[in-house]
Amino acid sequence: MSMTENSTPLAAVLFDCDGVLVDSEVLTNALLRDDLASFGLDLTLEQTMEQFVGSTMWGVAEKAVEMGAKLPDDWIATFYAKMYEVMAEKVEAVPGAAELLDRLTEVGIRVAVGSNGPLSKMDITLNKTDLMNRVSPHVYSSQDLPNPKPAPDVYLHAAEQLGVAPDACIVVEDSTSGAKAAEAAGMRCIGFAAEGQAAELAPYCIFTVHSMQELAERLGL
Repeated sequence: MSMTENSTPLAAVLFDCDGVLVDSEVLTNALLRDDLASFGLDLTLEQTMEQFVGSTMWGVAEKAVEMGAKLPDDWIATFYAKMYEVMAEKVEAVPGAAELLDRLTEVGIRVAVGSNGPLSKMDITLNKTDLMNRVSPHVYSSQDLPNPKPAPDVYLHAAEQLGVAPDACIVVEDSTSGAKAAEAAGMRCIGFAAEGQAAELAPYCIFTVHSMQELAERLGL
């Protein structure tokens, strides 16, 4: 199997987690919006997603403080606890994610997950959505590596662990920071624009899609 703009056969698809495999971005950012408002930064949900999707929580905290939020020293740990509770109760898989992962495995394409979020969060979301068994053990967090996205570390690490060359990988991303990480890793990137972010993703991607069904079709599955 091959894709446009690269003659190297496709050997692996590397997925971001939140907003690509698990439908967590709106849940997380609604919680974040309400939490930041309680500390003096009152944004809409749309503004919250525009500002913070794709960031690490450390990056969120730093930017929120710059924007006027008065966050306590333990804010990140406290927010993670709230987020994990919501995820464990409400998170769902992106429609078609399980079927696409199964189909990739059937045709011999390796799969992995690379996220700016911690492994502890992915353990909750991927297990709750019955996706962990489809991607394990190749689930990687940039928090265990020197640099988060938009640095390429997590995707280069995933490719190395799979034993696949970077130019034989396609990354599926819903954020510009993740798409930039794929570009920096020398990998083709497909933008997953289910939330309408196609214009922002397009400069860094070979194309964008809006659903797992469309992604499967563009991959020739």
